[in-house]
This record gives sequence, C-alpha cells and structure tokens, in this order.
Amino acid sequence: MTTTIHPTAIVDPSATLGADVTIGPWCLVGAGVTLGDRTKLANNVTVEGPTEIGEDCVIHPFAVIGGPPQDTGYRGEPTRLVVGDRVTMREAVTFNRGTPKGRGVTTVGNEGYFMTGAHVAHDCIVGDRVIFANNATLGGHAVIGEQVIMGGLSAVHQHTRVGRHAFIGGLAAVVADVIPYGSVIGVHAHLAGLNIVGLKRRNFSREQIHDMRAAYRLLFANEGTLQERLDDVEELFAKSPEAMEIVAFIRAESNRPLCSPRD
Repeated sequence: MTTTIHPTAIVDPSATLGADVTIGPWCLVGAGVTLGDRTKLANNVTVEGPTEIGEDCVIHPFAVIGGPPQDTGYRGEPTRLVVGDRVTMREAVTFNRGTPKGRGVTTVGNEGYFMTGAHVAHDCIVGDRVIFANNATLGGHAVIGEQVIMGGLSAVHQHTRVGRHAFIGGLAAVVADVIPYGSVIGVHAHLAGLNIVGLKRRNFSREQIHDMRAAYRLLFANEGTLQERLDDVEELFAKSPEAMEIVAFIRAESNRPLCSPRD
C-alpha cells in the first residue's frame, strides 16, 4: 500500500504524512499536521495544526481535530494537540489545542474510542484506552485517567480530575474530583461506589476488589475526619496498590473538591 489522497482533499505542503495514510474526499489537513502510519481520514474531516496524530488512527466524517481552543482569551498563539496510536474518533468528534495560559498542549493517549460528538477541550490530559460515549464532554484542563468510561451526554467540569478505571454515568455532571475506580452518577454527580463491573472486566482479582471495597467503606464512613480516615486506610491497606492509589489521589493538590457519596 501507499499513501492515498483523494483529489478533492486539501493537504498543506507543510503536513507530514506517514506510510500508508489514507485521506478521503473533501478532507482538510492543515499546516503543521503530522499523521502517523496507516492513519485513515474518512471524508469531510478537518485536522488543523500544530497537531500530531499517531499510527493506526481512524477519523470519521465531520470530525474537527486540532481546532483552536474555545477560550475567549486565545489570540492565535502557537499551541498543540498530541493524539496517540490506535485512536478512533467517530462522527463530529472535536479535540482542541491547548492555550498559552494552560499547558500549551492537549494530550490524548493511545487506543481511545470517542463516539459521535465527543469533545476534548483545551489543555486536557486524557489517558490510554478510554471510552467516551456519544456527546461526552470535557471542560478545559481536565485530567482523565486510563480506562475511564464516560457515559453518553456526561460532562466533566474544567480543572476536574477523574482517576483511573472510573465510570461516569450517562448524563452525569461531574464538578468534583472522582477517585480512581469510582463510579459516579447524577446531576450533579455523586459517588455511587466503585466501578465493580469495569474492575471485573479488566481482570482485577477478587482479593483486589475486596480490599478496595473495604478501603472505600472506611474512607467514606461517617466517623472521624477525612484526614483520620485516610491515615487509617494507609495503615490498614498498605499492601493494596489500588487503595494506596486512591489515597494518593485524594491527598494530591487539586483545584476541585472531592466527589463524595450522598449522605
């Protein structure tokens, strides 16, 4: 195979195309764009630069990848978008570049699946193997851990963190940090437990899940302060990497409050 560019496509001379790239009808590939080997643009796709897209990605019609940040303070400064390998971007997906006042770059990891209308805003960090269902949306500067699943029409507030393996229910409005392995639902979203279904699907052992459940119950119990409960979990579950990950996540500096269970 060789790189194929449809006669109706427009590709800027400064774009860098890997081996066996396919660019379909009516696509626009702008200045400063890099497309990795075997990446495919279906038709009516826009990729603006500076943007780097990895290998074996598939971009479906009417997606706009690498567009300028939706930030009223943006004045055309050079910022970037970096997308990993084997990422699927379905119809009308939008990924925006970073802002000078933020990280200057938006980063999307490997093997993500972004369904119709999903949006990744400026300066976000999105981990590997995530799934964003239809119209799932991130505000600017959000940090999404690996293997997070976002349900349809859910939204994450700017500067919010979502830990690894968490599940965001459909229509959830997430305005507070979500612990790793957590499951949140509602408007505004509240913590509804651990993402047990996801943990089982990813082959976490019964012992690992048991320890996480016990640590979760202690962390969000009514007795004592959160600091005291964190100390107790750190002492009782020191041998559980997953429990320690949750503790570290809660202790880390953050711009947002912590998403908690309802009373």
